[in-house]
Amino acid sequence: MELTLGPIPFHWPAERRRDFYARIADEAPVDTVYLGEVICSKRAPFHEHDLGDTAARLERAGKRVVFSTLCEVMTKRERKMTEELCAMEGAEIEVNNATALWHIAGRGHRLGPLMNVYNEATLAYLAARGATHVSLPVELPGAAVAQLGAAARSLGIGVEVQVFGRASLAVSARCYHARAHGRTKDSCQFVCEADPDGMALKTLDGKDFLTVNGIQTLSQSYISLISDLPALRAAGVSHCRLVPHSQDMVAVARLFRAAMAGGIGPGEAAAALSLLGIPAPFSNGFWHGQPGYKMVPAAAMAG
Repeated sequence: MELTLGPIPFHWPAERRRDFYARIADEAPVDTVYLGEVICSKRAPFHEHDLGDTAARLERAGKRVVFSTLCEVMTKRERKMTEELCAMEGAEIEVNNATALWHIAGRGHRLGPLMNVYNEATLAYLAARGATHVSLPVELPGAAVAQLGAAARSLGIGVEVQVFGRASLAVSARCYHARAHGRTKDSCQFVCEADPDGMALKTLDGKDFLTVNGIQTLSQSYISLISDLPALRAAGVSHCRLVPHSQDMVAVARLFRAAMAGGIGPGEAAAALSLLGIPAPFSNGFWHGQPGYKMVPAAAMAG
């Protein structure tokens, strides 16, 4: 299996992004890095001028670079952004909205996790139109992933599953992040930049519940499938995705790489991951066909 790093979902300052990717290029044992703004088109001008230099540095370090499209395309400007990205010469594109399928028709491309590929028929339809790789939605249980993995092998395409980071649960036309601060989407003043890992959302009785990232709703817990890597391999998963957060992603990548290579056992890897100061509980419920926020312990897996 290969290890990948998804696009940054949060609104980080340009300098922070540059420093992050410089360290990823020099130190992180990942095979593929996804670049680009996926959540909010208003954020793109802050860092899109750095994408070329960032991609070049990652490629010099031996990383494969894939450019990701917006997950929501609603305006003429966003359609133009998507069209221009899909027209990039020699670039590999990850599609996160069906709008991009129109512009990339007939050309090889990847399907992102927000394209909602849930069954073999959908996978075959999209593969026939140029899809070479699919990153499956986070809520799919392992049994469904195994079925799709078998179908993907017959079609000759790669299968990717998120193994670390907050789960994307929904996207909306409205920006809750702005609304929570008494602002509108059009006059948000980029308030989301104040929350580098998303804004915590609590229930009325003060319990941690979800996380808000602009128009995106994320889980409060961090997915961790580090103990489930053997099962992912058996299910036909070819690529394991880490979602960037403000924690030490180099350390996270090194742990997953070691676990994937068999250098450390699943239990030891999970214990080491818990020592990295992740500010939320871990979860793997979706993979086990249970509520997503749950963490199925190793003993229960073995049983």
